[in-house]
This record gives sequence, structure tokens and C-alpha cells, in this order.
Amino acid sequence: MRTLSHFIDGRRVDGVSGRFSDVFDPNTGAVQAQAPLANAAELAAAVASAKAAQPGWAATNPQRRARVMFEFKRLLDVHMDELASLLSSEHGKVIADSRGDIMRGLEVIEFACGVPHLMKGDYTQGAGPGIDVYSMRQPLGVVAGITPFNFPAMIPMWMFGPAIATGNAFILKPSERDPSVPLRLAELMIEAGLPPGILNVVQGDKAAVDAILEHPDIKAVSFVGSSDIAQSVYARAAAAGKRCQAMGGAKNHGVVLPDADLDRAVADIIGAAYGSAGERCMALPVVAPVGEATADALRAKLVAAIEGLRVGVSTDPDADYGPVVSAAHKARIEAYIQMGVEEGAELVIDGRDFTLQGAEGGFFVGPTLFDRVTPNMKSYQDEIFGPVLQIVRVQTFDEGLQLATRHQYGNGVAIFTRNGDAARQFADQVEVGMVGINVPLPVPVAYHSFGGWKRSGFGDLNQYGEDGVRFYTRQKIVTQRWPSGGEVEQSFVIPTMR
Repeated sequence: MRTLSHFIDGRRVDGVSGRFSDVFDPNTGAVQAQAPLANAAELAAAVASAKAAQPGWAATNPQRRARVMFEFKRLLDVHMDELASLLSSEHGKVIADSRGDIMRGLEVIEFACGVPHLMKGDYTQGAGPGIDVYSMRQPLGVVAGITPFNFPAMIPMWMFGPAIATGNAFILKPSERDPSVPLRLAELMIEAGLPPGILNVVQGDKAAVDAILEHPDIKAVSFVGSSDIAQSVYARAAAAGKRCQAMGGAKNHGVVLPDADLDRAVADIIGAAYGSAGERCMALPVVAPVGEATADALRAKLVAAIEGLRVGVSTDPDADYGPVVSAAHKARIEAYIQMGVEEGAELVIDGRDFTLQGAEGGFFVGPTLFDRVTPNMKSYQDEIFGPVLQIVRVQTFDEGLQLATRHQYGNGVAIFTRNGDAARQFADQVEVGMVGINVPLPVPVAYHSFGGWKRSGFGDLNQYGEDGVRFYTRQKIVTQRWPSGGEVEQSFVIPTMR
């Protein structure tokens, strides 16, 4: 069995806490590795390495920092197959989806390659008599990221790409469920030319998170996980004087209008609901058809499409999705399915009895479909995070709009329609952070920013894009005047530029 490590000061370092977490193969249920769980001293060692290395990295001109990012991007392309295979072996998503995970992170690295332009400030000549004003962006110092299991490549790169490009040193605490890919990413960053200490990976659980939030030299924390923990992380980080962005859970809706192209909508909804076994914060677990005729037609097409899905091991090239990440998560999903039954929803397709011949010990959940779900049901209100799709029937456009607006989560939403006026009104009025119009997974491209509203996001700045640059830097404004001779006068009046 493999024993994993931390990555501190440019090399792999064995854990010394004596605590370990099992890393499973979700396809078989077998333990394949153990990850060390850091204590506060191990986290402090990573911070010390980062703090020592960061000033030199910040003083490196942005063109040279960009060259490291360009080389890292090249290495990601070279090692794509290796990384995707490693990711699938610990997470369970199919290889094609793992490649997508890596590619969406790589796109943010591509954005970060533009850091010489992104770090430029503003300049105003002659703002007052002989006075010029200019601004500059400077890195914060040592920053940290706490990432979830569902995107072990993409989300770390969403964080450390902009952070490192802008001159910071980064401490990454990945999920203990699939920790191997973050380790390889750190090694590839060193191979790309990153100085030791600028990217450290500390494996761990709550003890490591607590140490990050309590360490005085960590100036900012980026977090992605469940909403309750996101809210706690945000509050604790703010109380400690740290900058924080904390992304929480989601319950994304797809509103289907009567004029929608149902065949295309069903194809989109199926992929968005069941891809990656539903373990995405941008999954589409709720569909809200407008009108009974639309609902009946949509349901019939969904049933036919679901019956054609193939669930398989992550290495099966014909599988649509693979197992969920752990036995505990499988049990949680199945408990929510039972909850939906007990609450009175109509269970159209039950995925709880799914087994895969030759992989009976794997953490598989078959595609599940509920109809006639109502907003008062807890199974609707909560994030299930599995291959479960719920139909909530609504009668009007406004009812569909309000359904998404009133939910506690506000991460993503989609509308399916041919009506441009309805789509424009929906996008303008829905209280959700990311909107798709005939796009089921409206994850913004790398040069925009990712972030939800309400209990899906805590903090003022979102992930990656220009918001990522703003989050990992602080602006300094310089007002300058060079004496040109003449009489010197004292003034006790606040200066103005008139």
C-alpha cells in the first residue's frame, strides 16, 4: 500500500503526526493508499518555507513569473494522461471527465500567463499642480487554499494559478479523499521552474484547516466546500483579520419553458445531472418544467434517456459516469433517496439497487429520477451531491423564476427556451450568481470569474479571472510631487486638486 506525503520546500516530506486517512479506489472499495494528516507544527513548517521564499518570488519580474506558468501549462499537456488516470483512480470519475477537470484548471493557468498585463496599475499625470497619481498591485504574501474532493485538479489550479502568478506563496490543503493529483501538480510546478517554498501541499483534515485559519502569517484563505463549513471558515478568517473567499454548496435549477427544444434540453439536462455522478457544485439536480404538458413530455424523454445511461468503472471508455467517492457518500445519497420517498415525491427510477458485475464492492449509485417534488421537501432544499434528478412542476414562468430565486443556494441556474425576451428577463431578475441560457453548466470561462450568491458564496471577490487577481493582491495608490523651486508655503487646510 502506498503512503503519501506532504510537499514542503520543494520536495515530498513524510508526515510525522502519526495520523493517516485511507484513500480508497471507488471502483472496487479497496484501500489503495494512506494520506498523512498534518498537525499544526507541520503546517507551520510549510508556512515558514513559504514566508522565506515569497519576497524573492514577489521581486521576480512578472514576465519571468509568467514564463513559469507557460512551462507549467506545457507540462500539464505532456502529463495529461498520467494525471487523468491518477485522478480517476481516487475520485472515481471517468477518464474523459478527469481530463475535463484538468483542462478547466489549465485554462486558468493560461489566464495567469497574462500576469504582466493583469498587474498593471493606473497613472494620472497632472492630477493637481505638479502632482501625479499612480496605482500598483502588490501580492499579499503567504496565502492558502482549502479544496474539495470533487475537482482535485481544477479547483487547486483555480486558486494557486492566480495567487502564484501575482507573486504570492501558496499553501494548499487538498481533500484527503483524493490527494495524489495535487502532489503531482506541485512537483510539476517545481519542474516548470517555480522556486521551492512557493507552492506547498499539506495533507490534512480539520486540524490542518484550523491551523491555517489560526496562523498569523497566512494573509488570505480561499475555500470551496459545503455551505455550513464555508460560512464558518469565512467568519473565522475574517475574525483573524484574513481576507477570505468561501464557496459553498448548491442546488442548481433548470427551468424549461414550453417553447424549449426538448430533445436538446434533455440531452443537456442528462449530462448536467448525472455527469461525474452528480458530484459537482454546478450539477443540475432540479428541473422545473413550466406547465403540465411540458412536464409530462419532458419526463417521458428523461426516462428514455436515463434508461440508456451506462454506469461503469472509471476506466471504461463507454461509461457515462463512474462511482461516487466513498462508501459514506454513497450511503448519504441513498438516505436522501429514501427521504424523498418518505416525503411523498414520486420515485420514477430508483438507483439504489445498482450493482456492477465484477465491481460489487465499488461505490456505485444508479441514476435516480423523482417527479412531483415540492419546495417544502427537505430532499429538495438540501444539496444531495449525487446522481439524483428531481422534477419540480411549476405552472408559470414567474413561478419557475421565483423557485430558483427563493432557494437558499444561488450558485447556478439555467433556462431552456427559444424566447429571447423571456431569457433576458430571467437572466436579469433571477437571484443566482451564474446563469445559463440553453447552457446547463454555466461555469464562466477563465477570464471571467466564478461565484455564487446567498449560501453558495461568502466574500466579496470570486474565484479566478480579474476577481482572482484582485483577491490575491492589494492596491497601493501613490500621490507624488517633485519640487520645482519657488516659494515654500505652509498650509493647514486639507489639500485639494483645485
